[in-house]
Amino acid sequence: MSRFWSDVVKGLTPYVPGEQPRLANLVKLNTNENPYGPSPRALDAIRAATGESLKLYPDPNAEQLKLAIGNYHGIDARNIFVGNGSDEVLAHTFLALLKHRRPILFPDISYSFYPVYCGLYQVAFETVPLPDDFSIRVADYAKPNGGIIFPNPNAPTGCLVPLADIEWLLRTNPDSVMVVDEAYVDFGGESAIPLIVRYPNLLVVQTLSKSRSLAGLRVGFAAGHADLIEALERVKNSFNSYPLDRLAIAGAVASYEDRDYFEQTCKAVIASREKLVAELKVLGFEVLPSAANFIFARHPRHDAQESALALRRRGIIVRHFKQPRIEQFLRITVGTDEQCAALAMALREIVGKS
Repeated sequence: MSRFWSDVVKGLTPYVPGEQPRLANLVKLNTNENPYGPSPRALDAIRAATGESLKLYPDPNAEQLKLAIGNYHGIDARNIFVGNGSDEVLAHTFLALLKHRRPILFPDISYSFYPVYCGLYQVAFETVPLPDDFSIRVADYAKPNGGIIFPNPNAPTGCLVPLADIEWLLRTNPDSVMVVDEAYVDFGGESAIPLIVRYPNLLVVQTLSKSRSLAGLRVGFAAGHADLIEALERVKNSFNSYPLDRLAIAGAVASYEDRDYFEQTCKAVIASREKLVAELKVLGFEVLPSAANFIFARHPRHDAQESALALRRRGIIVRHFKQPRIEQFLRITVGTDEQCAALAMALREIVGKS
């Protein structure tokens, strides 16, 4: 440990992202990337933005992108904040809206970056245990807090909170900010964005990494009341005035304009997910209900870590978490039908089914 580190850095336990292996010919089902490429219109827009204009700074407010997102969701651009991936948007949210005297609340099994942000910004937090079915019970969050945050669908479980339950919690919890992290909502959920006009304490965060296949571009946004957005803008402009480059803005705008491609690829992922779930259940796996582009599954007679290693030896990578309560689950990204078939065949060998 360096003697030059600050006390904050000494106490940090950084987030560990999913492995990005360099080996060729792998079936990569560990980081929830979309198996289908970005919209061709997005790629064309990125190419068109590559030129002399790169010598100039991008629009610091990314107004064109805010307008595109606003048009898609039917909200005003002033209710939108954009950032370098939803992780940056979430980071600014923790500092701008969740750092208060009372601890914030989030599930004990959830996105593992949340406690990292709390450590970085010294935000007090309390985890709320999920019940045995791994669902999020909103009634468990109806208590004094400095803020509430959870993914919907949850990660890594994939379980969805109905919009009616989210609205109930908003009515029950009017005095602190509630953040709904919708990284995977396009694969089977209903966005809470329409609720921001009625609930000034609601912030909804989304990413273009998953359903829009732009993980490499790093674009995320938040939607909420103008007062919440202003808080995020104040943090952003005290940190980095130009979080989105010209290529990212161009590609993201074009992605929102290509609604047909977006809907087509989401439907393809959902269809592959349901087929994969059925195949794994035949093999004896318990699969949690998923509204995401991944599934969370365990087998009653086979150790999850050993299964993950056995898959890796067959050139297939999935995500295994060592966290208590979920150490016997595998999180499996939904790939193409061909990738899912390769996974199912390998698991058939591993669990001893023909």
